[in-house]
Amino acid sequence: MAKPAQGAKYRGSIHDFPGFDPNQDAEALYTAMKGFGSDKEAILDIITSRSNRQRQEVCQSYKSLYGKDLIADLKYELTGKFERLIVGLMRPPAYCDAKEIKDAISGIGTDEKCLIEILASRTNEQMHQLVAAYKDAYERDLEADIIGDTSGHFQKMLVVLLQGTREEDDVVSEDLVQQDVQDLYEAGELKWGTDEAQFIYILGNRSKQHLRLVFDEYLKTTGKPIEASIRGELSGDFEKLMLAVVKCIRSTPEYFAERLFKAMKGLGTRDNTLIRIMVSRSELDMLDIREIFRTKYEKSLYSMIKNDTSGEYKKTLLKLSGGDDDAAGQFFPEAAQVAYQMWELSAVARVELKGTVRPANDFNPDADAKALRKAMKGLGTDEDTIIDIITHRSNVQRQQIRQTFKSHFGRDLMTDLKSEISGDLARLILGLMMPPAHYDAKQLKKAMEGAGTDEKALIEILATRTNAEIRAINEAYKEDYHKSLEDALSSDTSGHFRRILISLATGHREEGGENLDQAREDAQEIADTPSGDKTSLETRFMTILCTRSYPHLRRVFQEFIKMTNYDVEHTIKKEMSGDVRDAFVAIVQSVKNKPLFFADKLYKSMKGAGTDEKTLTRIMVSRSEIDLLNIRREFIEKYDKSLHQAIEGDTSGDFLKALLALCGGED
Repeated sequence: MAKPAQGAKYRGSIHDFPGFDPNQDAEALYTAMKGFGSDKEAILDIITSRSNRQRQEVCQSYKSLYGKDLIADLKYELTGKFERLIVGLMRPPAYCDAKEIKDAISGIGTDEKCLIEILASRTNEQMHQLVAAYKDAYERDLEADIIGDTSGHFQKMLVVLLQGTREEDDVVSEDLVQQDVQDLYEAGELKWGTDEAQFIYILGNRSKQHLRLVFDEYLKTTGKPIEASIRGELSGDFEKLMLAVVKCIRSTPEYFAERLFKAMKGLGTRDNTLIRIMVSRSELDMLDIREIFRTKYEKSLYSMIKNDTSGEYKKTLLKLSGGDDDAAGQFFPEAAQVAYQMWELSAVARVELKGTVRPANDFNPDADAKALRKAMKGLGTDEDTIIDIITHRSNVQRQQIRQTFKSHFGRDLMTDLKSEISGDLARLILGLMMPPAHYDAKQLKKAMEGAGTDEKALIEILATRTNAEIRAINEAYKEDYHKSLEDALSSDTSGHFRRILISLATGHREEGGENLDQAREDAQEIADTPSGDKTSLETRFMTILCTRSYPHLRRVFQEFIKMTNYDVEHTIKKEMSGDVRDAFVAIVQSVKNKPLFFADKLYKSMKGAGTDEKTLTRIMVSRSEIDLLNIRREFIEKYDKSLHQAIEGDTSGDFLKALLALCGGED
């Protein structure tokens, strides 16, 4: 069975048995089957307490010790559903899938539901292992056998899925999302008849992350979910297969929760389906399936199995389920789940980040330098030319223009710009002309100089920059002001707020993925602090929020919800106050969805009487080449008006022109 990637969560219900001894297990199983009758309790206890990898070692030890095949002995000693379940657990996962498919296409008729379930839900790696196992076990080609037993578009989609070539890149191109939405719409709703090939190509090859966004955009574009279009345009087994694919794309655990519920509801139990799922998901996502099952059907998977099965068969299934979600402390509350999904499932962190300013094509620094010199020479200033050139060049290109300007005219471009333009426009244009790290360093310096401190600016910059950006800011600050950023923060702030800022300013946040066990410990750490113990609470939050990686913190936030039924942001706002609260909230919001954090800041800078031009300028400058396009999307989705409209209604003159140029368009 494929193991989770390093740092990935493990959500199976079966784990490696500690102190595992394959010889000892082989002897115990031999004893359990020796003589008259068999000790079924001992058999199920051993096999359900070992991982599949360990079971393979037991098989090998059994053959070495007794010269017999363990699976053959189990088949001989056991009968019925219990035998099928135990033998399924003893096979390597790929061979278990291969056996299920072989049975589904053997003899008269085909078990299409089995084919759909397996081929719609397996990963690329699992599919490759399945094909190899089928070849090894039956000396036949799986693709050829499926082609020989199915037909039409159903057959074509099964063959596409069998290739195991679904894209796996988590970075999504929004342009391709829009194109796929249009192609699906034109292949179905807008076409007389249906272009099934388009559905097969897109749903059979695109990555899961990409398709989730396609489904979201499809709903916005057409006013109906993709499932409704599939039901209206396709039919028969092909329709059922495509709906299963969509369900697995949206949530594989939810697909299996639904399959398990249907296998046990009503009169009779579909034992083959029940066995297949409980065996195949026990080391993958059984805990997720349990959570969804309990939330969706208002009863635990454990209790439904208990009421619907009997004997050793029941005992084995209950062991595989891993626990009863109706027991105290087990149930994952629906309200908490929804609260978490509101931001976690948006998958913003995996959407391709895009700025609005890109390197100019056919860039000519010599021509730009001359045009800027001409715009500032003589009486008056040609602000339009200055705005047009500077807002349509990348920062790297602007630095080349600065160098060329000095080489040609022996003058400093920044000095000339300062003398020719003023006010908000000057702050914006000069900010764009500075290298990003030096611009951030200057904003931090300004936030700390003079009477009072602009804590919001300190928080905004230090809570949102990457390690590489923070390190570059430290170097720029030292170079420009001959003082370390840490010393400046130490002398201008105090208490826990100072400690938080200094921790962030080190640029030593972890950069790995999530670690589920550590995430639970971290969530417990901040959940355990008694209400009212403010100092301890702030210290614990700082230790975790300022050092853990973004993917890990997302998992911490989810585990925190499970433990407390509260979002971590709610707890921070309730238990803390002042700058410490604001800093922690900024970190949490940035971790959840950084573009949305900046969209909120931009909205607040322009709402009400007056405009906070400093914040507006700082964000438009600093995010223009990173994620301003994403910020625009979040802005219009949350506030029902575009960033372009907000800027247009709240600013004026050349400052307005420059901001709109940076904004990059009207949504």
